[in-house]
Amino acid sequence: MTMLHLNAFLMGVGHHEAAWRLPQSDPFAQTDVAHFTRLARIAERGKLDSLFLADSPVLWNSIGRRPGGTLEPTVLLTALAGATSHIGLIATASTTYNEPFNLARRFASLDHVSGGRAGWNIVTTAGEQAARNFNLDRLPAHRDRYERAAEFIEVSRKLWDSWDDRAPLGDKEAGRWGDDDLLYPPEHVGRHFRVAGALNVPRSPQGYPLLVQAGSSEDGKELAARYAEAVFTAQQTLAEAQTFYRDLKQRAAQAGRDPQTIKILPGIVPAIGATEAEARALEDELDRLIKPEYARQQLATTLRVAPEDLDLDKELPADLPSEDEIEGAKSRYTLIVSLARRERLTVRQLIGRLGGGRGHRTFAGTPEQVADAIEEWYRAGAADGFNIMPPVLPAGLEAFVDHVVPILQRRGLFRTEYTGTTLRDHYGLPRPANQYARQLAATAR
Repeated sequence: MTMLHLNAFLMGVGHHEAAWRLPQSDPFAQTDVAHFTRLARIAERGKLDSLFLADSPVLWNSIGRRPGGTLEPTVLLTALAGATSHIGLIATASTTYNEPFNLARRFASLDHVSGGRAGWNIVTTAGEQAARNFNLDRLPAHRDRYERAAEFIEVSRKLWDSWDDRAPLGDKEAGRWGDDDLLYPPEHVGRHFRVAGALNVPRSPQGYPLLVQAGSSEDGKELAARYAEAVFTAQQTLAEAQTFYRDLKQRAAQAGRDPQTIKILPGIVPAIGATEAEARALEDELDRLIKPEYARQQLATTLRVAPEDLDLDKELPADLPSEDEIEGAKSRYTLIVSLARRERLTVRQLIGRLGGGRGHRTFAGTPEQVADAIEEWYRAGAADGFNIMPPVLPAGLEAFVDHVVPILQRRGLFRTEYTGTTLRDHYGLPRPANQYARQLAATAR
């Protein structure tokens, strides 16, 4: 039986937006390397596959609402690479507001520094604010962003393959450091990019970083089916998760890929207590600390309505925009509206549900109950693993590692020791062959 894959999604002092208000929380931890070092070592103690840092080229939310400002993730993960030895290190970076050469170099460097533990969470970035930070008046259209993303990935893979593994020689006696004939400049000319290459970093330990993707719109799923090796997704129910899982695996097969080479990890926000009552008390305490005026403003922005149109004690308005009218974060918009409609939540109740996981599944219970919830989805064909999003950090991650992981290990669902050294090893994925070396070998035959 294959093993679960578990990723620790690290966000400041926790995923719940009010976690910073707890007495034990450091409200300035989001820029403290020592804080993230502690979290990374906790996750590695639990033998988790990887840890993940979100990012956006814009200041998130109002800084009145929750801690604002984050360290650039590849810089932070470079520091964490030196503090850990096995756990994978996944950083988010946008294809809309970067260039392939710079980004490919950054991730190749992280892969070298970490000994083959780098991963790239590929995002196209929604929101008008980011566009205005990069010489644009408005957000590029959804389809255009995904077309650019596909070409961006193609160019990045060409750059990572622009060095043959055999190119560095280090032949001191002959006075020849490398073989220029084993460099493959991409000379790429496309709709969005012109890149000559070759990259100024040799091919890295993994060949190229693990490719992760998180969009669940139609365009997002098509991109994932073509390129992603791990997919972070938000699903609220088992049936929805099973449908997404089957759909994406089928799309991968239609794209000519082995469906087993794409790992699907829904997010789960586990509030863990010694008893179910203790877990629910933690959840209730966090929800009480949410300031509704901030949360309503954020929800209104997501739903493309005015804040005054959202009555805290009534359900969502009937006349919301359709998904087709939304240019950014289409799948998350649909998830939020569907959740509210399905459970007939008031705006206040919806704010509480979103405060913990922004649309990801929240779950309060004992370690045994959390393990049961994970196992149910895994065995039911809804997930290859989970994106663990503790509501409070570091306490929530410690609770998961020290009390839930051992249960999963006893059930034979999760590793007790690392069996490989690279992130691809952890996810059971091969090191990709160099596309140019393959072409040359085929030509030679």
